[in-house]
Amino acid sequence: MNATSSWYFPNGSLSAQNQPVALDVKRAGWTYCGIDVHSFSATNKKIEIDLGDREAVVVPLSSLSIEVCHADKKYILAGRPGVFASVADWFYAPVGAKFSIAADSGEVAVCTTIATKEFAPHHGLARSVPIEPRGAGFATRQVNNIATPDSFQGADRIIICEVLTPGGNWSSWPPHRHDGIAGCPNMNEEIYYFRIGKQNSDHGDAEGRGYFHAYTVDKKVDDTVTLSDGDVYILPAGYHGPSIAAPEYPMYFLNVLAGPAPDRTMAFCDDPSHHWIRDEWKTQQIDPRVPMTSADGRVKKL
Repeated sequence: MNATSSWYFPNGSLSAQNQPVALDVKRAGWTYCGIDVHSFSATNKKIEIDLGDREAVVVPLSSLSIEVCHADKKYILAGRPGVFASVADWFYAPVGAKFSIAADSGEVAVCTTIATKEFAPHHGLARSVPIEPRGAGFATRQVNNIATPDSFQGADRIIICEVLTPGGNWSSWPPHRHDGIAGCPNMNEEIYYFRIGKQNSDHGDAEGRGYFHAYTVDKKVDDTVTLSDGDVYILPAGYHGPSIAAPEYPMYFLNVLAGPAPDRTMAFCDDPSHHWIRDEWKTQQIDPRVPMTSADGRVKKL
């Protein structure tokens, strides 16, 4: 049985007015995570958000400058022309917050999770985002640890990171899961929001293609998806990986995670058939194309 029709959302299938993506817990059919991508233009320069029982992390995707107003305070976030162009500022909004986002153009992601504990609002600077090369060889990728348990402690449940994969490389490898079943004690729902670039594009490209694999322990789901720019895949259970960037089509994905644990965690369980690959990385070189970006823009290679 292939059940991923409820997990895979092709570009456009989650759209709403001025929103390329509108995904809440009801649409996802789970408990915690959501994501809204807002598109700003001459006719849509400002939006108002009431989080209610959610907390949020605001991530500029392709807006150069974003104004966030919360509790009579204004925050100016340094954005970027696209997800492959640089690392951007970000903003944490606490549970129950009412705030506005204003931009002249481009896209901004509002990542959300259901929460109960209130923390202080926070303007995260691009230069403070820890950039981590992960893996080695053809599995080298860049991870921007925006609001992970190690990089940001001022949140209740939400976990946010970005992953950039050079064309021809694999991410989400080896396959891993965090579904709280079959001997894996860790549980996090997870959203993958993909942008697929083309050669040196700053942002996603309609011609971009990639691939993604997900499968459950009981094999009731075993799905390999051809990805296009703007697709979304949600993981309520099962192993996920690899995410494959086709040659000349770099891949970006924004991860939103949250679960029931009282302490935020990114712990996971590898597929035991492929765990040995991590030891192989010790003998391999990191792909020199990583890191791909920084707060100052693209990283120039010698």
